[in-house]
Amino acid sequence: MTDRRRILLVEDEELNRMLVKAVLSRAGVDAVRNAELVDATTLREARDRLDDTEVDLILLDLNLPDGNGLTLARELKAGDPPPDRPKPVVVAVTASVLPQDQKAALDAGCDDFLDKPYAAADLVATVARHLRP
Repeated sequence: MTDRRRILLVEDEELNRMLVKAVLSRAGVDAVRNAELVDATTLREARDRLDDTEVDLILLDLNLPDGNGLTLARELKAGDPPPDRPKPVVVAVTASVLPQDQKAALDAGCDDFLDKPYAAADLVATVARHLRP
């Protein structure tokens, strides 16, 4: 496996995807700045990307055109990854910031929670915390 990390960004809003890409590409943390970003705009696309691409971290929007991102988090938690692929870290990214929403995300299998709108520094810190050097 390469030292370069891969992030799956599951986000249906183009402006949000552009913002995440810009922030991460300018991060002061090498592992974050050098990570390869893979896009998906729906749950279906996310599943397709995960079928053929090993990722280290998923930034998962919860409100997607074809369903709730927590569905994918539950699938990942319940499933067994191939032996040569560890399960990716899943960070829920949503504007739903009520305590019960955060609990639901963590219960569904998300490893962390980032609420929108977020500061660029918070996005970088969250990603850096979960990417292995």
